[in-house]
Amino acid sequence: MIIFSGITSSIYFLNDIIDVSRDKLHPFKKYRPIASGKLPIPLAFFISVIGILISFFLASKLNFFFFLLCLAYFILQIIYSFLLKEIVIMDVVAIALGFIIRIYAGAVILNYHVSSWFLLCVVSTALFFAVGKRRSEMTMLTTHEAASAHRKTLGKYSEVLLDAYLSMFATSAWISWALFTFFESPPVILKPNFLYAFLPLTLSGSNKYLMLTIPLVIYGILRYLKIIYDGAWAESPERVLLKDKPLLTTVVIWGIVLILVIYGS
Repeated sequence: MIIFSGITSSIYFLNDIIDVSRDKLHPFKKYRPIASGKLPIPLAFFISVIGILISFFLASKLNFFFFLLCLAYFILQIIYSFLLKEIVIMDVVAIALGFIIRIYAGAVILNYHVSSWFLLCVVSTALFFAVGKRRSEMTMLTTHEAASAHRKTLGKYSEVLLDAYLSMFATSAWISWALFTFFESPPVILKPNFLYAFLPLTLSGSNKYLMLTIPLVIYGILRYLKIIYDGAWAESPERVLLKDKPLLTTVVIWGIVLILVIYGS
C-alpha cells in the first residue's frame, strides 16, 4: 500500500505541474500547493522523480508482477495526463482502468483470486465516481464556458449525457455488488457460532448475511448523487467521504457489518 501510494502521489505531483494554469481557475484546486505557488514547480518535479524511483525500486524487490502492475499504472497515468483526459469518454474509462489495476495489484500481493462480480462492482463504482466528478465540476463552475476553460472535455459533455451516465453507472454499481453478495460466499474464518444452533435453515449461511450490506450500498450511492447535484465536494471523492457525516457513517457501518459477517458467522 505504501509503495503504490508513493507512485500515485508522485504522479499527482506531475499532473498538478501539467495542470497548474487550469487549476488556478478552479475554486478548490487553486489552493493546491503548486497552483497557489507555495510549492515551486522545480521542487515538485524533483520530489515526483525521487518518489517514482524509490517506489519502483521497492516494488521490484517485493513482487515481479506487482512491479509490472505498478509500471502499467504509471504508464496509464502519464498517457492520461498528456492525452486521454482531453478525449471524451476515454477520460472516465482511463480512471476506471486505474482502479482495476489497483485491485489486481493488491490481489497479486495477497495471491488472492478476484471475484468477477467484485471486479464488475469496482469498474461500475469507478465509472460512477469519474462521471460524478465531471458532473460536479460542471455544476460547481456554473457556466459551460467556465467549465470548458478548466477542463476541455467538460465543454464536450452535456448535462443530459452526464446525467444518463450517472444513472447507468449508479445502477450497475449497486446491482453488481448485490450479485457479488448473492453468488460469492465470504471466506470462512471461524466455525459457525452458537447463533446457528437455534436459527432456521432459511436464515443460516454467512453468504445470506452479506446481503445486509445491500441497503447500505444503495443509500451510499443515493447520498453521493445528492452531493453531486448540490455541487459541493463531489469533484473530490475523498473530500466527500471525510466531510459528509451521513455518508461517512454509512461507510463505517458497512465496514462493521462486513467484519461481523466474515469473522463472526
